[in-house]
Amino acid sequence: MPTRAVRKSALTTSALALFARNFLRYPSMLGSVIPSSPFLVNDLMAQVDWNRARLIVEFGPGVGTITREALKRMRCDAILIVIELNEDFVHYLRAAVRDPRLRVVHGSAAKVREILAQQGVVSADYIISSIPYSLIPDPLRQQIVAESRRALKAEGSLLVFQYNRRLLPYLKSNFGCVKQNFQLLNILPALIFHCTP
Repeated sequence: MPTRAVRKSALTTSALALFARNFLRYPSMLGSVIPSSPFLVNDLMAQVDWNRARLIVEFGPGVGTITREALKRMRCDAILIVIELNEDFVHYLRAAVRDPRLRVVHGSAAKVREILAQQGVVSADYIISSIPYSLIPDPLRQQIVAESRRALKAEGSLLVFQYNRRLLPYLKSNFGCVKQNFQLLNILPALIFHCTP
């Protein structure tokens, strides 16, 4: 019987292979050839007040690099709804990440409010987004940012990481406060935007 370490190693290898394969097939859906680094993930996680976060939404979870770290930090009564457009990643996450607080939805971030309603909730405390906005059409980019703003509670936050500043005007036109950080120890170096109403 394989040890826990062997199983974890096999799962990690499987996730990396799945991510790379999908990057080659759909580069505009992923934006990067490898998942986010632990440095970037930790920077994102540090922006969240885990004591008050009851409902978290993640856009574009991929193979669950951020998803798993969020679940480690979440309250036992919190909910994490991940919205993924890629069916391969949806199937992978449903099979690989077993946690009753996780809900994996196959759909578009542009319909976040509709998805929340289907899940029986109204608004989120945090939305964490990994979508490569610079690679999607302008109207869809604008719609996702606007819908994200409407899907958040009054004191909620949108956390986004990107590899350039192209999204910044959209964030500033929808959010009252947009703070920027930078993580060099990522492939590629990433900008982190923390947006509040």
